[in-house]
Amino acid sequence: MSDQLARLNRRLAAIPVAVREAVKPALETSANEMAEAMRKLAPEDTGALKDSITVTPGGATTPAYSQPGGSQKVPENAVAITAGNSDVRYPHLVEYGTEHTPPQSFFWSAFRLYRQRAQRRINRAIGKAVREGWTK
Repeated sequence: MSDQLARLNRRLAAIPVAVREAVKPALETSANEMAEAMRKLAPEDTGALKDSITVTPGGATTPAYSQPGGSQKVPENAVAITAGNSDVRYPHLVEYGTEHTPPQSFFWSAFRLYRQRAQRRINRAIGKAVREGWTK
């Protein structure tokens, strides 16, 4: 396990369970919002690329051959958005382009568009859970 992952795991373990549970809906809402934007920005060609964009909740495993990273277990209290699967192995070629085709950014463009909104939503959920936990 890398040092960064170990550090993250230690920090997550220190967060009270009630706060972690309160953040899950905000994580899932934000991920679904980003994934929908990615689907709208993805090229239409056959529709297979759009259909391959997946939101994977914490504790589950991302699809095989998905980008970025392939099949991986998503840590608890996290959400992963991936593009690609065993039939669609080319999302990175569409995103970054090739020698013969220009890039058609859909994944990171949507991420950048919705990152701050997602962060605000998650921060509000954390703040609310902490305030409610403080008064109990």
